[in-house]
Amino acid sequence: MRWFKVRRPLPKGFFRNCAILLSVLGPGFITANVDNDAGGIATYSMAGAAPWGYACLWTILPVLCILILAQEMGARMGAVTGKGLADLIREQFGVKLTFYLMAALLIANIGNTVAEFAGIAAGMELLGSGHFFASKYVSVPLCASFVWILVVKGSYKGVEKVFIVASLFYVTYLVSGYLAQPAWLDVGRAIVRPPVQFTANYLYMLVGIIGASVAPWMQFYLQSAIVEKEVTAESYPLARLDVIIGCVMSCTVAFFIIVACGSTIGKHGIQIDSAAEAAIALKPLAGEYCAVLFAFGLFIASLFAASILPLSTAFTICEGLGWETGVNKTFKEAPQFYGLYTAIIICGAASVLWPRLPYFQVMLFSQVLNGLLLPAILFGMLWLINRRELMGEFTNSRRLNIFGGAACVTLLLLNGTLVVLWLLERN
Repeated sequence: MRWFKVRRPLPKGFFRNCAILLSVLGPGFITANVDNDAGGIATYSMAGAAPWGYACLWTILPVLCILILAQEMGARMGAVTGKGLADLIREQFGVKLTFYLMAALLIANIGNTVAEFAGIAAGMELLGSGHFFASKYVSVPLCASFVWILVVKGSYKGVEKVFIVASLFYVTYLVSGYLAQPAWLDVGRAIVRPPVQFTANYLYMLVGIIGASVAPWMQFYLQSAIVEKEVTAESYPLARLDVIIGCVMSCTVAFFIIVACGSTIGKHGIQIDSAAEAAIALKPLAGEYCAVLFAFGLFIASLFAASILPLSTAFTICEGLGWETGVNKTFKEAPQFYGLYTAIIICGAASVLWPRLPYFQVMLFSQVLNGLLLPAILFGMLWLINRRELMGEFTNSRRLNIFGGAACVTLLLLNGTLVVLWLLERN
């Protein structure tokens, strides 16, 4: 299957290909993995710990296909046009629509950022167990300062290297899934013959999983990162490989989180309300090492995402409104960009210090909101990437358009069914 109509040949020579791959590695790998953040981990944990256990595992494969579709198109548009997604939407759809879309994304991303700092607080409390630095009133301000300094004072290449290293820590969830000793026969049976339920709670969880895995902010950030890194159409085939590797790793992590919680917490019928509670519940069921690895992964993932989400939001909003953006620019050159980045971090960190904030509700609802917004974003990307005046010979192939259209229709039907069932059950 062709990804687009004209395919550039890769440069000859194994070592030269490896060198070029390392030069473009980053945007796709980072973007896909950072989506396994505190909100995503909480959603996957809840899916596994729910009464239906493994019943959500079947979604991982179609979600992976949609994730690769969206990320590949975004990366290709960035490489060919040299513009971010928000920039293209403003040019092609007008300022009014762009404003409302940016407002919706800002609300969703602030909720996601609050979830990241909640994950930092929970992870440190689990790992520190009474230590001074484990208190959220110490850990959250320190981590907020760290992520702010990392981006504001660093260069794009330096920041990217830190993010790539942080992505490697997601392997802790694969180890946790193994230590949980799942019944792999039951896992396989749930994937092949999933016990699908047509209830509002089940569909709410499915939409949450989709929103956690293919969040709208990812498409904006990836395209902006491709532009920031100056990936061109000539080097794009290897950038596409970066995207695919990141997507596969991201969905593999999600799979093992659901398996770990489904084979332990879900099997024993324990109710949890957060990723932190999942780590606590794993300790007597799967052992201390499994629980510690799960908590460590939660902290690293939350810290990682607390850097990316505000950065993604600042990129998106500033592009949409025509302001200067870029980590390589100074605070004086891009005041709105850095000002918005700083404000979102402060808002997210300060919200977590409020003791009555319903963290889990914020986490899960932000993922569901992502899922509800996704069809509109995906449709807009399909429309943009098929405009020959923008993409030239790099427009989608017919089969890719058919798959993308089918994905949009399926997501719309799923969202519509969720709303109808929710209204019926409320009445």
